[in-house]
Order: sequence, then C-alpha cells, then structure tokens
Amino acid sequence: MAQKNEKAEILLESGTNELEIMEFTISGNTFGINVAKLNKIMKYEAVNPMPNSHAFVEGIFKPRDKIITVIDLAKYMGLPPSENTERDYFIITSFNQMDMAFHVHTVEGIHRISWNMIEKPDRTIYGGTEGLATGIAKVKDKLITIVDFEKIVFDISPESGIQIEEIKQLGIRERNDKPILIAEDSQLLKQLILESIHESGYTNVITYDNGEEAWNSLVDIKRQMEEEGRAIQHYCCCVITDIEMPRMDGHRLTKLIKEDPVLKKLPVIIFSSLINEEMRIKGESLGADAQLTKPEIGNLVKTIDQWII
Repeated sequence: MAQKNEKAEILLESGTNELEIMEFTISGNTFGINVAKLNKIMKYEAVNPMPNSHAFVEGIFKPRDKIITVIDLAKYMGLPPSENTERDYFIITSFNQMDMAFHVHTVEGIHRISWNMIEKPDRTIYGGTEGLATGIAKVKDKLITIVDFEKIVFDISPESGIQIEEIKQLGIRERNDKPILIAEDSQLLKQLILESIHESGYTNVITYDNGEEAWNSLVDIKRQMEEEGRAIQHYCCCVITDIEMPRMDGHRLTKLIKEDPVLKKLPVIIFSSLINEEMRIKGESLGADAQLTKPEIGNLVKTIDQWII
C-alpha cells in the first residue's frame, strides 16, 4: 500500500462529526485506527532488538532521520504472530508528541464515517474499564474494533502518560467548587484527569463519556437556567473535551457550544493527543478558547485557572 498522502484531507470540514478510520488486520482479526493519528504506512522491515526492553517492544528502526520504536501488536493482543512478515506493515503514528510504529499484518483501506456510527464497547466483553477498544464501528456489514493506541503506549511506557506529580509541583492551592464539565471517552485517561484536577483543588467536576452526553447535559442546563433565572456559571464554568469520542467528537461539541447564543459564553478547552498545527487551526475555527496536548496535565490546570473566574 502506498504511504499515506502527506496532510491528506482527513475531514471535509471542521465540526461535522466525521472521521476517517484505516482498517487493518492482525491474525485475521479486524481493527481500526483514526487516520488523524497516522503519520505514514510502511512495508515491514527488519528491526534492531533492544536489550532489556519491554516484552511487547519488537525493536527499533530508523526510516529516515528519526529512530522509531516498534510495538508488536499481535504479541500485545495475545494473537498468533505473522506467518510471513514480508507481507506485513508498520503503521507509524504521531500523537502525544510521540512517533511510534505498530507492527500489523495487513492494511485493508480507509473508511470515512460519522462518530455517531461508533458505539462504546461493552466493558464486560472488552476488558472492563481498561479495555483495548475505544469503540466499535460497523462498516459495510463488518465490525471494526477501534484500538486504544494511547492505552497501549501507556501500558508499555507509563511515564509517557498523565503524571499527577505535575500538579504537586504547582504548590499549595485553595479548594474551588466551581463546576467543570469534562467529556472524555477513555476510562483510564478520564480517571487520571479527574484525579489530577481534584488534586489541583477543583472539587466540582462532572464527567461524560462522549460529546453527545456532554451536549445533552448542557441543553438541560439551559432549560434549568430559564426555569431558575440563574447565570450559566452557576451550573458550568468551563468545558474540557477530548477530540476522539464515539457518538459525538470534541470538535462537533465545540461547534455546537460556540454557535449557541447562551452557551457560547462557556470557555471550551480541547485537551487531546491529536493537537498539531492542522488540528489547532480546526479548533480555532470552531471557537475553542484553548487547545492543549495530552499528557500536559499541569498546563491544563493552569489554563483552567485562567478561564475560571
């Protein structure tokens, strides 16, 4: 398969609640990745093993001017290894300010779909609160499991994820009960973000699994405002949202908030592993007040401090 076109048109326009997923397989099982995470696709090549590295790290290679770590997805998932690596591929990703290669067996193609076509998997089937799947998409009568690549990297290298210790470096802080709304689909990241924000002194935090749930809550808040005659800040002072979420993504949520005559006063902070130059432009066009890349939790707290009055 040809390398991914540089800066291909990932989305037709901002805030449409669409994404593109690339379908790939491992030992005949079908999986997917958000194209926004892709840097390029390469045919498999031999890697240099690293002594004392993690069991799921296959080794390293240097395709151009950068050394990249290769993770064996089949081994991580407990699936059979490839029967012929000459037909395999490297999916090279870029998120959380890191480049990483994932060894897969085939690359099948790209599908453009809506986030509302992606359902959250049943936790009892897909590994509880820390399962491998962020969502299940049905495309042309085929079920594609969207893989949580952030969790895979965190499992292998916990120091690359959110570190609550960053909050402790901010020093002693006063308690603050002003309400904050968070939309984040990853149970692992949601818990880490919640613990970090609580540690920073913000005690009134409400979390939702996706943008749709968050938006429905904000619609209810508008109704309460009308009935009780109170300002929006009584119910919500700030919205923090991821970008990748089933049902409704963070860009669509931001667009809905900023187009609403009442809710547009709310500060919206996009906190995502996908923040790069292209995504930053998209977020700005939708009216996001701030955009931060994971795992910079310390900067997130400082940004909340700036926007919550």
